[in-house]
Amino acid sequence: MDFSKALERDKIILLDGAIGTELDKRGLMGRASNNLDAPQAVLEIQREYAACGCHALTANTLTMNRIFIETHNLGISVRDVNKAGVELAREAAGKERFVLGNLSSTGQLLEPYGTYKEAQFYDAFKEQAGILAESGIDGFIIETMFDLREALCALRACRENFSLLVIVSIAFSTVEKGGRTIMGDSAEQCAKSLTDAGADVVGANCGELDPAQMAVVVSYLKSATKLPVLAQPNAGKPKLIGDKTVFDMSPAAFAAGIAECIRAGARLVGGCCGTSPEHIRAVAGMLEQK
Repeated sequence: MDFSKALERDKIILLDGAIGTELDKRGLMGRASNNLDAPQAVLEIQREYAACGCHALTANTLTMNRIFIETHNLGISVRDVNKAGVELAREAAGKERFVLGNLSSTGQLLEPYGTYKEAQFYDAFKEQAGILAESGIDGFIIETMFDLREALCALRACRENFSLLVIVSIAFSTVEKGGRTIMGDSAEQCAKSLTDAGADVVGANCGELDPAQMAVVVSYLKSATKLPVLAQPNAGKPKLIGDKTVFDMSPAAFAAGIAECIRAGARLVGGCCGTSPEHIRAVAGMLEQK
């Protein structure tokens, strides 16, 4: 299967929703180490998403680069956790759906704000991308990136070493001043820089925005690039209830927000934190009606 051809052919591509918050519901920490410790739970969640009618599943490999694993003392193998993540997603996807290899933040900061150099980030992303590629993914999705410089390191690591399609998605904290990340990068700046660096798709996910606000960011991205735009908002803004972070937007309200993102120009849609198979099923129903 060729994800690039599907992107050219299909008007809207539906991705899946959150894995981390779904694992939390099952009493498991929402981390990719569950690929090794609780593979049946990961597989069950991904099978539920596959049954919703989405076109692609995302491997549960978020942040599973060497820097994140070692600085968080996770004590797991970079190779084993990424390989297992792809294998589980592929089993759930079957022959009808694509599998995207997921890369995300190292959890550290680049100089001068932190101690890491761009070459160190590049090497960590290249290593993870290589494992994902050889494990049989159909494309990369670099997501939940708060720093454009880090996103560009990941993009270059994928683009310069592998021939697979690359999606890059940024987490925005506000729609003010043209949409901004916590590092101050604007939506226009992100779209132009990522386009120039060779991304195949640019987009927004997670962050501090609800779906309607994300539609505004989508419009900013769309005006700055000719590439397809992705939107994967959370199920509303996070709320702290007791000691738990809760996302309480209903599936119907979420689907309505995704419809706004599509009107703003998004061609790939799905869900991030707090979204469930019910949310993705509601989006699939909305797309079918349209």
